[in-house]
Amino acid sequence: MTELGIAVVGLLMLAGLAGIVVPILPGILLIAGAALWWAIADGGTATHWSAFAFVVAFALAGTWLKYAIPAKRTSQAGASNISMGLALVLGIVGLFVIPIVGGPIGFVLGVYLAERVRLRAHAPAWAATKAGLRGFALGMLIEFTAAVAMIGAWVVGVLLTR
Repeated sequence: MTELGIAVVGLLMLAGLAGIVVPILPGILLIAGAALWWAIADGGTATHWSAFAFVVAFALAGTWLKYAIPAKRTSQAGASNISMGLALVLGIVGLFVIPIVGGPIGFVLGVYLAERVRLRAHAPAWAATKAGLRGFALGMLIEFTAAVAMIGAWVVGVLLTR
C-alpha cells in the first residue's frame, strides 16, 4: 500500500473517531473497516493480521463496556429494566427523528417518562434520568477510548510493517 493509501486509511479512522462524538457515522465500524482494508491491501502478513486482531479486540471490548457499565450504573440509581428498554428504543427512534442529537434526547426522555409513570413522582424520576445522562456520557467516553486504542493498534501495525 502506498503512503497515500495509508493516509486515506488514517483519515477514515479519524472520521470514525469524529463519528463517535457526533453520531452521524458508525465510528467503531468505520475504524475497524479501515483497519481491515489496510490489512488486506498492504500485504496481509501475520503482523497485519495481528494488528487487526487487536483493533477488533478493542472494538468488541469497547462496544460491550459502552453499554454494560452505563446500564449497570443507571439501574443502581433506581431505574428499572423497563425504563432502560424504553430509553434504548426512544434513543434509536430519536436518531432518525432528530439527526445527530436525537439519540441522547430520546434516551433521556425514555428514562424520565418511564420512571415518572412507574414512580408517579418527579424527584426520583429526575434522579434516575440524571444517572442515565451520566451513564450516556460515560458510554461515549468508553467508546472514544476504545476507538483511540484501535487507532493506536493500527499505528503500531503500520510502524512494524514499514
